[in-house]
Amino acid sequence: MVRPHSSGRGRIPTKQAVVSYDMHQKDKSTDSVYKVTEVIGTSTKSWEDAAKNAVETASGTLRDLRIAEVVKMDVKIENGKVLEYRTRLQLSFKYKS
Repeated sequence: MVRPHSSGRGRIPTKQAVVSYDMHQKDKSTDSVYKVTEVIGTSTKSWEDAAKNAVETASGTLRDLRIAEVVKMDVKIENGKVLEYRTRLQLSFKYKS
């Protein structure tokens, strides 16, 4: 059941669905362990190129990369001009079982 919000602009649910999850029914093939490591890529062109450089370089050492999350972007400046774009990434990769 849903009742109108006091302002009349929205609706607030009066009940929430409860989802049950049985750990014993979990499919064992989906069990995984991931490691997260931080890398910084650089480029004279763009933050996107800096991120790409970081991932491509890390993939030479790290296997089975899964996700790259951009944590920070900054630039190196000299004499008022951008010399280098830097992108800091958190990379996750799967441990082999």
